Amino acid sequence: MAVRQIRVMGDEILTKKCKPVKEMTGRTMDLIEDMFETMYEANGCGLAAPQVGVLKRIFVVDVDDGNQYVMINPEIIAQEGGQTGYEGCLSLPGKSGIVTRPNYVKMRALNENMEPVEVEGEGLLARALCHEYAHLEGQMYVELVEGELVDTNPETGEEIIEE
Repeated sequence: MAVRQIRVMGDEILTKKCKPVKEMTGRTMDLIEDMFETMYEANGCGLAAPQVGVLKRIFVVDVDDGNQYVMINPEIIAQEGGQTGYEGCLSLPGKSGIVTRPNYVKMRALNENMEPVEVEGEGLLARALCHEYAHLEGQMYVELVEGELVDTNPETGEEIIEE
């Protein structure tokens, strides 16, 4: 496993739509392991393949609910409600903005064994699933920010208030 370089906003790869994964290979399994390691090293709760320079429809999520999610070729099959709150991104470090996302989402995908799975999430898990899914479509959260981006503390994610 290895920590990969996270691409930052302005990198053209973050604007491209990702290609479906047709089969699990050793390289793809290494990518998934590297994505988890990279995400944890950066103190994130989700990471999509284009954020490490790979245009594959894969993302990983861990929101401290006791599960690690590997989502390959995901599709949103249901969403309900809304939640509005601060959101950040490993591809735009030190910034956050207010974004509205569904409060509930259900996704269908393949796991790391290329087996079909369905994942349902509310709150933070729903936000993370939708955020990472958007990366696979070439979209970043800044396109949804209500108001201005603000500086955040990289350690806590809390807004830095200049006095």
